[in-house]
Amino acid sequence: MRDGSDRLDDAARAAWLAYVGGCKQDEIAAQMGISRQAAQRLVAHAMAMGLVKVRIDHPVAHCMMLSRGLRSRFGLSGCTVVPTLQSDTATSLAVSHAAGDLLESWLVADEPCIIGLGTGRTLRAAVEHLPRIPAVDHRIVSLTGNISPDGSTAYYNVLFTIADRVDSRTYPLPLPVIAASPEERSALLNQKTLAMTRRLSLDTDVRFVGIGPIHETAPLVMDGFITPDDGRRLATRGAVGEILGFVFDRDGKLVDDEINSRVTSAPLSAVPEVPTIAAAQGVGKQPAIRAALTGRLITGLVTDERTAEALLSD
Repeated sequence: MRDGSDRLDDAARAAWLAYVGGCKQDEIAAQMGISRQAAQRLVAHAMAMGLVKVRIDHPVAHCMMLSRGLRSRFGLSGCTVVPTLQSDTATSLAVSHAAGDLLESWLVADEPCIIGLGTGRTLRAAVEHLPRIPAVDHRIVSLTGNISPDGSTAYYNVLFTIADRVDSRTYPLPLPVIAASPEERSALLNQKTLAMTRRLSLDTDVRFVGIGPIHETAPLVMDGFITPDDGRRLATRGAVGEILGFVFDRDGKLVDDEINSRVTSAPLSAVPEVPTIAAAQGVGKQPAIRAALTGRLITGLVTDERTAEALLSD
């Protein structure tokens, strides 16, 4: 039996022969000394492991029109709109791939930079889309805590995922996203061991963040960072979304609630001084995305056609 690394090498070779060499499956089988069925399985394995990247060198006209509309309406410096697919899951994956491509463009840049990463499902999928990248001159810092309320690693943590794919120095923030009290937050953030991470989070050259909705079943609630009662209270106070755990209303203003005084993340401000790119889509997130755009909390957006159309329809 061949071990995992050998099989991955075989899969990469088979995929190269198929997509670069233009070989048919029986030709791949002959060159590698395996059966046609084995060749087919290796190519499928390469696809499943993300070794094969598809690139379309022609912009979809409608997506480009929506992108221009969003940039003009909300003063964005950049906007990527991908086609809406047959299911929300497939569309979310397409958005994450586009976000991963943007992140990759920063990771392969020659000029050393500090990249700040938020957390969330879409961003984690974006990182999982990345190939292996040597980026030893760059630094990657977490903008949010990496610890779940029970003390375990946050499931949708991004920093630890990217550390497996990118050869770069990474700086986690070993804290919960939301502390138990403002006093606990202050005590945690004043630890000397966190000074470097906190300083880097303030000096980022680019930030990639997610946008979450606020309601009784919001990600912050489902992941245990706030209670269902917190979610209901925030909603009655006009909260519609959150970025990095900071909760804001339909105008993109931080809600006057004690939750915001407990967030341990890097500060969230209107009109960020560095590129702040959000990846988000879906009907459930539209109010939160619209509020983030209205409040100028982000400078860039990666989304899909249907969400872009809704954002421009008001």
